[in-house]
Amino acid sequence: MEERRNAQPEMVGEGVGFERIRRITGYLVGTLDRFNDAKRAEVSERVNGAPGSEAVSGREIPPLRIAGCISDSIVDGPGLRYTVFVQGCPHHCPGCHNPETHPFAGGYLADVEEIVRQVGEDPLLSGVTFSGGEPFCQAEALVALGRRIRALGKNIVIYSGYTFEELLQMGKKDPAVLALLQLADLLVDGPYLADERDLSLPFRGSRNQRLIDLKHYHWD
Repeated sequence: MEERRNAQPEMVGEGVGFERIRRITGYLVGTLDRFNDAKRAEVSERVNGAPGSEAVSGREIPPLRIAGCISDSIVDGPGLRYTVFVQGCPHHCPGCHNPETHPFAGGYLADVEEIVRQVGEDPLLSGVTFSGGEPFCQAEALVALGRRIRALGKNIVIYSGYTFEELLQMGKKDPAVLALLQLADLLVDGPYLADERDLSLPFRGSRNQRLIDLKHYHWD
């Protein structure tokens, strides 16, 4: 039992994800009509009318500052994804492809209800990705949003310039950091290192970054 409790998170293989992308591109066209009014009503009831939904209502979400969103990404994790780029990053990695997300005073306050609405109305989405910027600098707001994403039945991928081990240490002082980690299915961790750049890697830019499967991590 102790061995399972201390087991390391599973690293996703290099080729995992591309087969799902190829499958997705095969049915992107001509399927939107399947998401009818009845399905929309079902999603609305699940998010807004289900027992205990007060705990994940929009009123509970702290302000979230973002740089923008992409509603149909296939490069920010497995499947078709809705990606939220948060604003503010302390890492300032040389060669970062999103340098405009670094200033904490930049971007704009997100319309969280609109994000949830767009995610809930797209049946083709596999899940939502929190990228940046540094998501764990706004952990509390993303925990509240992440719970609503989970209520929609979507998975969550998070990119962070911190390593998984660093985040676990941060989580000892900031419960929101640990809570956000526990909401994630997949973590892409570590800073971008230009001298380890490798464009052949799925969903990341440098060899030091890892794909960590958190679904099978034992938190106890």
